[in-house]
Amino acid sequence: ESADKFGASAPNTKVRHAFRAPISSPIVQTVPSPCPRRVHQSQPNINSNQSNMKPQTSEQNGSGQNGEGAADAVAVATIPTGEASAASATSGTDLTVSKNSQQLKLEMLNLELASNGSGHEKCTFHHDLELDHKPPTREALLPDMARSYRLLLGGLGENPDRQGLIKTPERAAKAMLYFTKGYDQSLEDVLNGAVFDEDHDEMVVVKDIEMFSMCEHHLVPFYGKVSIGYLPCNKILGLSKLARIVEIFSRRLQVQERLTKQIAVAVTQAVQPAGVAVVVEGVHMCMVMRGVQKINSKTVTSTMLGVFRDDPKTREEFLNLVNSK
Repeated sequence: ESADKFGASAPNTKVRHAFRAPISSPIVQTVPSPCPRRVHQSQPNINSNQSNMKPQTSEQNGSGQNGEGAADAVAVATIPTGEASAASATSGTDLTVSKNSQQLKLEMLNLELASNGSGHEKCTFHHDLELDHKPPTREALLPDMARSYRLLLGGLGENPDRQGLIKTPERAAKAMLYFTKGYDQSLEDVLNGAVFDEDHDEMVVVKDIEMFSMCEHHLVPFYGKVSIGYLPCNKILGLSKLARIVEIFSRRLQVQERLTKQIAVAVTQAVQPAGVAVVVEGVHMCMVMRGVQKINSKTVTSTMLGVFRDDPKTREEFLNLVNSK
């Protein structure tokens, strides 16, 4: 009986639904679309041998007619989360997702069908599929982070409700957001147009830039100094921007080796110089206050690009400037 209702018994007829729904929910009938990742609404009487393919609309449009006004039909159903994503990927629908429920409102797209002369159908979409959803900001995740710190305190055997710890979860969450604020920054925002045309072809070095970062292996700090040199090629960078580039990448979960390379690549992208050199000297608390506990140990990493890598004399000049007092 169900097959007869949707015309599945007719020869050479392919029918599939926009989404799986309970029997009591209205079902919008669709046919495969030639456009990738789109499924358009079936049109009654497209071909003479498909006259039985009419959407079930007696409950949807309130008119009691079967097939008329199907293009304006709206179906509302409650779908599990997993099936909701499948529906959005396979149906030509406009999805509006409520943040606090799993109820999806599906509105069929307006389509124009025209023959292209080769037996295929040409789809024209009057508007694109849009999802009314924006990813949460990092500040919006603060309550979840605070709850996690509260669980951590309990796991350590502490009482999160004692006077000294009542506000500690929130303070720790805010501190972690500050320690990793580099995730919210981009090179374009930091440069802010501070790239200038200048006929200067001698080395520019800014050394001993203080740096604080977080070890991604143990979530404890490492800190130190960064020295940057570059050989301009008709463009120079505002001096403070070199320090700000260090901030972008150091204020993240890092390893020192990657941090060094990211700084060098960012300077290269900013001014396209003939070469860039970066040296980072760091003290890692994961080696000082735990593990081997070597309080005087320092880690030095370097990245040499362009002429600093290819020309030993240029590299030597940079290292002499960095090591000079």
